[in-house]
This record gives sequence, C-alpha cells and structure tokens, in this order.
Amino acid sequence: MAEIKSYHETRLPYDSKREMLWKTLCRCYFQPLIAPDACVLELGAGYGHFINNIRCAERIAIDQWAGLKEHITSDVVVRIGSVTDLSSVEDGSVDFVFASNLFEHLRQDEFDVVLRQVRTKLKPGGTLNILQPNYRFAYREYFDDYTHVAVYSDRSLSDFLSAQGFRVIDCQPRFLPLTVKSALPVWPILLRLYLALPLKPMGKQMLRLFRLANRLRLNYFLKDMLMFIQQFSLQFQIVRP
Repeated sequence: MAEIKSYHETRLPYDSKREMLWKTLCRCYFQPLIAPDACVLELGAGYGHFINNIRCAERIAIDQWAGLKEHITSDVVVRIGSVTDLSSVEDGSVDFVFASNLFEHLRQDEFDVVLRQVRTKLKPGGTLNILQPNYRFAYREYFDDYTHVAVYSDRSLSDFLSAQGFRVIDCQPRFLPLTVKSALPVWPILLRLYLALPLKPMGKQMLRLFRLANRLRLNYFLKDMLMFIQQFSLQFQIVRP
C-alpha cells in the first residue's frame, strides 16, 4: 500500500528561502507596527516563520499541524489545534492577530467562527492582519493548491470582514508575489526594494489590516492615522539595510 504523505511533505515542505523572506518582512515591515509590550497571536503558524521573527512581550502560535513544535522558538507559546477554537487565548489580551495564507483553506462558516472569537480576543485598539492570495490577480494559480476551498479577492475579503464587524485600516491588493517557488533569489536587499515600489509587478498576495468597527473613538482614529503615516514612511526607510 502506498504511503500517504502530508500537506507539508507534498505542497509545503520546509524552504530556507521562505525563512529568509519572513525574516526580512518582519524586520522591515511588520516589526515597526508592533509595540515592545504587545501580545501577538499568529493563526495557522506553519513553520513559525512570522512569529519566530517578531519581537514583543508575548507571542502565541496556533496550528493544527503538530510539526509546528519542531520549528518554533522556546519562548513562543504553542497551541496545537484548530484555529476555530481560540478558547486557550484570554479574552481582551491580544494586540496584533496575524494570519498568512490561512483563510483560503477554511470554509466560510469556519472563517466566520474564527472572526467571532478574534473579536473577543483583541484588546481595544488591537488589529487583525491578513496576508493571502488575491484571487483577482492569482486566479490562474489559485487552485494549484489542492487544499484551497474558499475564494477571496481584496474586495470580497474587505466586504466580508466589514459584515463581521471589522473596519479596513490598510489595504494593499498587491503586497507580494504569490510564492517563493521560483528560480529567483530571495535576497533581503531585493525584497526591501520590492516593498518600497509604488507598483509591484507580479504582486498576487494581498495584505489587509482591520480593526473592530465599533471602536471608533478619537484615540483609535489617531492611532490609525499614526499607523498610516508610519507605513507611508516605511516606503522611504525600507530600502535601508
């Protein structure tokens, strides 16, 4: 009888290029958005590329893949289980929720369950940050991944999150190329230059940042404006080593 291989053996084996990509992304882009005293929660953490490279007071990684434990650093709290069950995370404790290439693998009703729980886990002013394929630009390759079950574009994702009580605070339809599976090198200087481009060729991954819509007090408005200014300034700083 033929051996049945897992998703991480067939579609997503470990790739050192992916680690270099995330190390650079965290250093140049995401880390400036996260305060030193923050609590960061990563949903669908995979190999831990994001959460391992973020520096903050508390880091939590959740994934149903038991292999996560072999790749995560010792000071990250690991929860093995479905992202549809966030009961192990304290309510009102998280500043920054991150999910990369996750929600296209969930049915929409499962996505809804996740969002309902994320709303209770976020601190006032906390954000939900989603990076994933944008069907509007990646429709040819979208179902090359046999585990994709849901389709989202930058527009439909924003509308769905709005219907679930979230408000868009940043919207980048073309943030990154779709995959590192190519002959092109993943060099930090090239990635920094790419992130600084106003128009990104081959950009098929979208980045969306959300905040709860019912938290519209002046301090959150000012915080969003500060985040916008910070991200705008990153376009000029990001090419620096």
